[in-house]
Amino acid sequence: MKKYSVPFEQYLNLADARLGTRALYVTDDWFAPVERMLQPTEPEWKEGVYDDNGKWMDGWESRRKRFEGYDHALLRLGVPGAIKGVDIDTRHFTGNYPPSASLEACFLAEGDPDERTEWVEVLPAVELKGNSHHYHSVTDPRPWSHLRFNIYPDGGVARLRVYGIPYRDWSAVGADETLDLAAALNGGRALACSDEHFGRMGNLLNPGRGANMGDGWETARRRTPGNDWVIVALGHPGEIERIVVDTLHFKGNYPDSCSIQAAWVKGGTDSQIETQSLFWRELLPSQKLSMHQEHEFVEEIRPLGPISHVRLNVFPDGGVSRLRLFGKVAK
Repeated sequence: MKKYSVPFEQYLNLADARLGTRALYVTDDWFAPVERMLQPTEPEWKEGVYDDNGKWMDGWESRRKRFEGYDHALLRLGVPGAIKGVDIDTRHFTGNYPPSASLEACFLAEGDPDERTEWVEVLPAVELKGNSHHYHSVTDPRPWSHLRFNIYPDGGVARLRVYGIPYRDWSAVGADETLDLAAALNGGRALACSDEHFGRMGNLLNPGRGANMGDGWETARRRTPGNDWVIVALGHPGEIERIVVDTLHFKGNYPDSCSIQAAWVKGGTDSQIETQSLFWRELLPSQKLSMHQEHEFVEEIRPLGPISHVRLNVFPDGGVSRLRLFGKVAK
């Protein structure tokens, strides 16, 4: 099982470019474009590689400031959400990292910030070191749509990861509207799994189809009895009408079969979910899987009524690219 450096690292990275997060404005990114800071991959070091502006760096890097002030980047999150914690990652930046940084946020139902926008400081200025992770918890429960990331006065940051819970106004969703209730963009969250040696469980809920094997959930080869599993909390309770299990890119390492259990979970905490899931009812009986393809199930789904959580079981192990659970919200 993967060990997380901090508990909030299990939440969705709201600043992930794959979710649609992008920079609207940056004061300066002369040495390295700000878009690199939002990539889901680990920062890379390229020895001896230079471009027209200087040393190639995998992150956002501004010029050395020769006047008062500081640099900042204005970001629009691909999905609004409540922030649980932040990782300011300066890996590979040693003599060119910012001495400190802070994070401000705002929530706009539509449009982008302007000079009248009121910003809230969600992370006061914190000291930074070179070539290091900087983990900081955030306790403000409000959802945010935009971020302003400030570095003092200049320098480079490899990755900005903003972990949290996606927000959606479910009152605006019609009773007859069908949508993927497990999608990360709709607030779906992977809570726990038996193993994520090769790929993170949260990848299952990302938009679109997987880019490669690394953009899915894959377990190590099981050498003991049993099977692997992952537990997902739906963005909103609902009745499931269609299920898609996608094994795209998994060819010699896809699961032989899968099943799904489900329940409407009331009370308890995320940490207790694993034990509760042992007694959930079967939503999808065991189904054979094939390599590198989408598997759609409709008639096979059992009518359990509204549910809030599912447990995807794979037998005995292997990789799944995406899990989609289409249905109507329970009002």
